[in-house]
Amino acid sequence: MSTEVYLLFENLLFFAIATSFFALVGWAWRHSKPFYLPEPLPEWFKIWFGTVQIIGLLLPIAALLWGIWQGYSSILTVLIPYLVMLGLQILSEIVTLRYFHTVVWVMVPYLYLPYRIWQLYEGMTLLSPTDELLWIKNLLLVNIVLWALNYALDLSQLPRLLRWESK
Repeated sequence: MSTEVYLLFENLLFFAIATSFFALVGWAWRHSKPFYLPEPLPEWFKIWFGTVQIIGLLLPIAALLWGIWQGYSSILTVLIPYLVMLGLQILSEIVTLRYFHTVVWVMVPYLYLPYRIWQLYEGMTLLSPTDELLWIKNLLLVNIVLWALNYALDLSQLPRLLRWESK
């Protein structure tokens, strides 16, 4: 089986399992009160969100375009699934928060972020060890750190999101 087919199967399997989980939990909690983000958002959130957009989205898109321009198919093999799954996470968050107004939204990053970290690690192992691709490997490593920090941040904000009272 080719690497591309394997990655397609792996990503489809993850997406099917994650979406099934969200649907099942959403159905189980269908009678809970609608969920909305606590307002106002903290001031630091805008800076963090911008950082995530630049490092986690714009730089990988630029690297993908560079890979297309330079003819490195391995970069496409690594970054296209990453960007597709990132897009599917955003779509899942939009659907659960804005359409269904369900607390399932809180769970979306807890499934997608560990998988994204796995994707980035797996991508590092798939890229050839040439000097020309060293910056791509470094970009993947920076993104692993970024998403691990984002996961920790998500965990630290869980009490606020669920409106647990502090004493």
